[in-house]
Formats: sequence, structure tokens, C-alpha cells
Amino acid sequence: MEFILSKYIGPGTRLQLQKIVRSKTDENKEIRTYDSRVIDILSDEKVEISMPFEKTKLILLSIDEEYNLFFYTENGLYQCSARVAERYKNNKVYSAIFELTSNLRKFQRRDYYRFSCALEMKTRTLQADEVRAIEKKETPSDTERPLQKCVIVDISGGGLRFVSTYVYEVNSMVLCKYFLWINGENKEFTLVGKILSVKQSENRPDVYEHRLQYVNMDNDKREDIIKYIFDAERTTLQKQRYGLYGDVEEKR
Repeated sequence: MEFILSKYIGPGTRLQLQKIVRSKTDENKEIRTYDSRVIDILSDEKVEISMPFEKTKLILLSIDEEYNLFFYTENGLYQCSARVAERYKNNKVYSAIFELTSNLRKFQRRDYYRFSCALEMKTRTLQADEVRAIEKKETPSDTERPLQKCVIVDISGGGLRFVSTYVYEVNSMVLCKYFLWINGENKEFTLVGKILSVKQSENRPDVYEHRLQYVNMDNDKREDIIKYIFDAERTTLQKQRYGLYGDVEEKR
């Protein structure tokens, strides 16, 4: 039986699970994000997905936990709220059944979506005069100060997450330089961001993960980043569909 939900998503569709976790004092909050994929559409209210991994660690989702689900499709990004109704293991595959608690809708605020990647970046801390210029919404002069190498692990139109062997202070302002392949061109981005959080890697004590939010970003640059993300997502989806279903022409 074909369900209405299957008109928008299907087996193999990549999705992202997001959950906001607040501290006991409710002063701080953390957004936990996991990547997964759809196994099957069970009804217009239920979807089966594979249990997500964080690096090599299996994340066992708890029954009745609520998440925002974001489905990456060839026709755009779709979002809904859902709760974990069931979870089980079948043939060594861990699965979870989500029951939708809201209607599926097309998601428009694409700039807040993070794309997992591995991109080289160079950074440095802004000097006091540069920070003052940023606070006045001016562009600081691009001086030839030494830059440090790091790696972007996910990126969005609103910010990025990167890992490095050095540590920036939370709330510090950082200059970032990296390249993105857009419209057949390796385009350079020189942006300023604020460090929101820093944590030590669980697997490597000499590596630190930083979360950064862009500051005073030009709208054209933001749109370029969003275009890069969706072009890269489209390529990933095409590869996943080929791997899951084989040669489309041959199946016809």
C-alpha cells in the first residue's frame, strides 16, 4: 500500500534528527544532532529509520523521546516533529519507529542546516582593533598575520563546526578562510565568526571541537554557502540512491 508520506520521502532518504537539551538551570541549551536514513514508510504517521551513529558509537534512542526530523530529498528539505514509538534489532540492524506528532512540511530556513564534511580551513584570533571594527559593523583590514590550520566537520549558512589541535576561547572572535566548490569554481571565503562552544574530543585528547557562528555575514556569501550545501547534498543523495537501488536503467 502506498501512503501519502511516501510521495515525499522513501527508503534510503537521508534525514537528520535534532533535539534541544536544556541544562538544569535552563540558562544554557545544546542542540544534539544525529544523521540517519529512512528504512521504510509504515503509514502516514509512522516511519522506520536506522538507529543513528555518532562517529562509531551507536546511539540508542529512548522510547517517547521527541525529535525534530529533517528529510533531505531531491525536491528540497522537509521537516516534522516525531516521537520514538518503538525500537528493536532485526538481523543485526538497530531500528526505530517514529510516530509523527506534526504534519510534514517543506522547510524554508535552509541556512540553519548543517552539512557534514571535511574541509581545510585556516583561522586566527582577531586583534582588539579588528573586534572594535566588527562591533561597529565595519570590515576589519585583512592583515597578513599568521593563520593556523584546522578542519571543518560541518557547515551551514549560519555557522560551522571545526576541529583543531589548539583551543580558542569561548566568545572570542575568529577570522576564517576556506574554499568551497561552487558553479565550477573553487571560491574563497574570508569570514568572521564568534566561538560559541569548545570541547575536547572523546577519542583524541589532543584535538578540540569548536562551534562557531558567523558575524556580520554578507547575504550573498550566505546564499553561496547554502547553494554549496544543497548541491553537495544532492550529489550525496544521488550516490546513496545508486548504491541502494543499483542501475536505474537496468531495472527498467
